Amino acid sequence: MSKKSIYALLIAICIPLFCYLWLKSASDTAIVMPQKYFLDSVANKTVNGKMQTDSFWHKTANIRLINQLGDTVNLYDIKGKIIVIDLFFTHCNSICPRITRSMKLLQESFQKGGDSRNKIDTSIVQFLSISVDPERDSATVLKTFADRFGVDSDNWWMLTGNRDSIYKFIFEELKIDKLSKEPVTPEFAHTSRFVILDRNYVVRGRLNEPYSGLDSSSLKTMAKDVGLLMLEKDKTQKSEVFQAIKELKWLWVIIVSIVAVFVVIMIQNKKLNG
Repeated sequence: MSKKSIYALLIAICIPLFCYLWLKSASDTAIVMPQKYFLDSVANKTVNGKMQTDSFWHKTANIRLINQLGDTVNLYDIKGKIIVIDLFFTHCNSICPRITRSMKLLQESFQKGGDSRNKIDTSIVQFLSISVDPERDSATVLKTFADRFGVDSDNWWMLTGNRDSIYKFIFEELKIDKLSKEPVTPEFAHTSRFVILDRNYVVRGRLNEPYSGLDSSSLKTMAKDVGLLMLEKDKTQKSEVFQAIKELKWLWVIIVSIVAVFVVIMIQNKKLNG
């Protein structure tokens, strides 16, 4: 085999190797998505003779409440959006006004075109403020409070309802006591922590870094994470491609195939020149 042929063969082998290393680097430095928090169960199954593990993450159950407009709404009425939730009550004179202003800033960050004169983009995110004092926070009281803070009801509901149902939802579905670094008691769920649900109603976030309605940097992280979660489907598809290419066995299949084709071409050329 001539030197020229050897060089060509080396190039043919190095190209897929270079592609593999580049794609591996791109995958390793990819944006880290907000993680899923609560694992309900793990199950093993056999696919094509190989054992695979499926993780079943906790999906927040539906709840029916009443918003500031007096409309009865369900959590599952919200489809295809990321959901941001905070807990408050209108008579609160400590953190509640601050976290409400923070929620307002988040809502404004999703103005169409980034212009404050434009309408809120309601297709991306839904904001929910759930009263932890529903016995005093009627729909009328919530409407007055919402108007005070300039709440746009198109994608921000302030919610009231049955106290037992609300507290069951807060502790059994949102699991706020596990998310919050502040003490949260079953008697009164008062916290500055926000909760994000993805489009499948699964709690998402940054582990060991709960979203805080009192921290401007946390608000920026929340706004960014909402965008990331909206793009999650596309990113997952890309990650699957990266993962397939990262499997070393595919690299060797590519290399061997190229070498085999190269050898066949060389043999054919030799016969033609012979």
